[in-house]
Amino acid sequence: MMSWQTILAIGSGGFIGAVLRAYLNGLISHKLPHDLPYGTLGVNLIGSFIMGILIAYFMYTTMFSLHTKSFLSTGILGALTTYSTFAIESFLLLHGGHILLALVNISLNAFGTVLMAGSGFYLAKYFTNN
Repeated sequence: MMSWQTILAIGSGGFIGAVLRAYLNGLISHKLPHDLPYGTLGVNLIGSFIMGILIAYFMYTTMFSLHTKSFLSTGILGALTTYSTFAIESFLLLHGGHILLALVNISLNAFGTVLMAGSGFYLAKYFTNN
């Protein structure tokens, strides 16, 4: 069972992450207007990179408490990354007959986020000297 402190950490982090997602998604979409949903892709790539960094720090240092880990990973990054949005945007592209765009979107999100998470992980691991 989660403590009220953990629930509060996740909830407050989720608020921040959701606001960041809306802001960054709008900013990226405004700067890169296109049929492909670059805002969602950008948020997923950024969030995955940061998640990689955090997980490495969580694994190789003791500088974060359980509540801080919950606040940052489940809270902020859980709300920041937008896989449900990615899923519906990909479906709508397919449904609208934009099969190539849908496949590009799915590929970039699926492989790009894994690449960014790994990049963030190894970058943080390097800086923690592990």
